[in-house]
Amino acid sequence: MKCPFCGASDTTVADTRVSEDGDIVRRRRRCLSCDKRFSTHERAEIRLPQVVKKNGSRVDFDREKLSASLWLALRKRPVAVETVDAAILRIEEKLLTLGAREIPSEEIGEMVMRELKKIDKVAYVRFASVYRNFEDVDEFSNLVREVSRPTRQMR
Repeated sequence: MKCPFCGASDTTVADTRVSEDGDIVRRRRRCLSCDKRFSTHERAEIRLPQVVKKNGSRVDFDREKLSASLWLALRKRPVAVETVDAAILRIEEKLLTLGAREIPSEEIGEMVMRELKKIDKVAYVRFASVYRNFEDVDEFSNLVREVSRPTRQMR
């Protein structure tokens, strides 16, 4: 760490303290050249990938937009807030574990559809009908038939 007073790069850590919530580490440092002291603060930097839209433009991942999309599909459905929050966290964790710097919006849409299918079938159909932009009634009927099939129980 460079000294903010003299610019020397030889500094030592005199004291380290973790914040109450554990999110920030405060380090008290001493410059070996000018003997002055200063503090630094460290925080984990979590960067979600940029979203590449269908038109090729790039935007920052927006948790609020993801939440709004889920809630729009779940409008007037009996689903707990905690269930939706957990789904959003699973999507964010998946994005982080991918380690990609960019992700196509279509991939995020598929993640949302998988989560909605687990949460509420009606919301899944709502979202899929808009997201997949069906051209005719047959495509929509196929989706409804797919969702209506009984799932196999594992033994």
